[in-house]
Amino acid sequence: MMTTTAAEGLARRLQELADRADLADLLARQGRWLDEQRFDDAGSIFTEDATIRTQSGQSQGLQALTAQARRIHASFAATQHVTSGVLIDVDGDGATVRANLIATFVRDAAAPEPAAAAGERYRFEAIRTPRGWRFSRLEVTPVWRSGDMPRQN
Repeated sequence: MMTTTAAEGLARRLQELADRADLADLLARQGRWLDEQRFDDAGSIFTEDATIRTQSGQSQGLQALTAQARRIHASFAATQHVTSGVLIDVDGDGATVRANLIATFVRDAAAPEPAAAAGERYRFEAIRTPRGWRFSRLEVTPVWRSGDMPRQN
């Protein structure tokens, strides 16, 4: 028979595992959001007041970050965002998600040769909302770039 303390510990561990799975899924959906150019779905990934900081500047709020994503990604026929080395730290209703990113950008779908690529490090802050986990902050640190990447400004 399981003691109350053991049952509570198990319940906490199961909640942590569920949270980590939800956050890993949120990270994957963020990449698909960009690759599938589903910019109007930003609210399913980010909070209303989310802040994004990249090497080219900062955007705050869903409209601004959606406009930023559209400016960069809509000029390409295809993109592919691949994350690896995902580290998730959950602390109650808050979390930090860190990952490496390799993003590839293709200008012409008929000749799918990369026009540009970038290696970056992601650092997200996430909060639990009534609609599930959402990213409230993203800081992108560039590691390398190649090819003709458009600027955000």
